[in-house]
Amino acid sequence: MKLSEVKHHLENSTSLRFELPNGLFVPDQFHVTEVGEITKDFIDCGGKVRKERTVNFQLWEAGDYDHRLAPQKLVSIISLAEKVLQLGDWEVEVEYQSDTIGKYGLEFDGEHFQLTYKKTNCLANDACGMPDEKQQVKLSELQASTGCTPGGGCC
Repeated sequence: MKLSEVKHHLENSTSLRFELPNGLFVPDQFHVTEVGEITKDFIDCGGKVRKERTVNFQLWEAGDYDHRLAPQKLVSIISLAEKVLQLGDWEVEVEYQSDTIGKYGLEFDGEHFQLTYKKTNCLANDACGMPDEKQQVKLSELQASTGCTPGGGCC
């Protein structure tokens, strides 16, 4: 989700909740301790130079049980970061503490924000000799689609 989409959802929300991929919620008294831009310059395994930019939110849960961050307050924090840091409309990543600092993607389900798992991937499959992923097919579905049945003589 891009930063502009996050702001749009915040401007139309009355509460601010983040759901973890396991279905639990970040405690209501969380703080947004950072809003910033992360730039990653790198070379993939095929030798191609790449650059990624993301907007980063860091969520931190404290023992301050009376604290609740309103959507409008987060919009003002984002607006200040856009002005001071000249943030682009990049994809938003969220950092949140679990066993280590977790890095998540962000979606919105119409009610609250959802932290989504991020995965690594080879960006140069054609250059590093990785075979194409084979399609998984269930034999029961294959038989149904071809009309072949046990004892039917087609196999």
